[in-house]
Amino acid sequence: MSDFILTTDNLQKSFGGQPAVRGVSFGIRRGEVFSLLGPNGAGKTTTISMLACLLAPTEGDALVGGHSVRREPEAVKRLIGVVPQDIALYLPLTARENLMFWGQMYGLGGAALRRRVDEVLEVVGLKDRAKDRVATYSGGMQRRINIAVGLLHKPQIVFMDEPTVGIDPQSRRNILDMVTDLNKQGMTVLYTTHYMEEAQELSNRIGIIDQGKLIALGTLDELTRLVGQEDVVELSVADGEAPELLAALRAAPGIRNAGRTNGTVRLLAADGNAALPELITTATRHGARVTNVSVKEPNLEAVFLHLTGRALRD
Repeated sequence: MSDFILTTDNLQKSFGGQPAVRGVSFGIRRGEVFSLLGPNGAGKTTTISMLACLLAPTEGDALVGGHSVRREPEAVKRLIGVVPQDIALYLPLTARENLMFWGQMYGLGGAALRRRVDEVLEVVGLKDRAKDRVATYSGGMQRRINIAVGLLHKPQIVFMDEPTVGIDPQSRRNILDMVTDLNKQGMTVLYTTHYMEEAQELSNRIGIIDQGKLIALGTLDELTRLVGQEDVVELSVADGEAPELLAALRAAPGIRNAGRTNGTVRLLAADGNAALPELITTATRHGARVTNVSVKEPNLEAVFLHLTGRALRD
């Protein structure tokens, strides 16, 4: 048996002649959490949709458990669980009714289905709310039931597409802990996110995707080594126009790249502490108020900045 439960080979997808996924190739080992990390619009959902046999690749192929997504979609679907980014539940029904319905769609039934519904409700921590209508649930609770649906048929690998988008911090924490617990029980997970912190916490390996291309792949340590010994300097700034400010900061001595996410500017510097005075002076000169500064070791945000010249959520 291969160590890899999933492999992609030159996977491509275009819409109207415009490429959305461009020659993506990677493998996922059995029992690991593999994250696809990238900004919105990078091609994460399109990639998962092809792997789940919801979209046909324009070119290339992928194998799940040895089965081709092109030639054997039904065999692939039996091996995978899919947790889509959008909530795929019937809000007027209770959680149990939703799970019973989807379990029947998977071909389950009778006492075995009832037992499995109880099991997945326990996994997602909502057994005590099983008889409540999903319409009364918070967004985080709805996402947990969304995950429960994907686990009903005991898949060999679960695809989770941005499962924490738009929910409160406590619900997000619950979902991250759930992914960790599932993995400890042997579940293989393909997890997409644009949150660097989630990929760092959960993943055995990470693929960084941008503009439809896989631009880096490895463990957290392997990826951060791409940045070398450079520091990550973060400036919290108010006011100032981002394009002018970024151009000026990039031109400062010892600075190689700068990107901005909302009110935070991240820079790569040979010596972050030595660069700080000039950076603060430059920001002030361009009408920006610096409210906080920090110098950190390289992380995934720094890797993305190093590879693309942009912050992860630019």
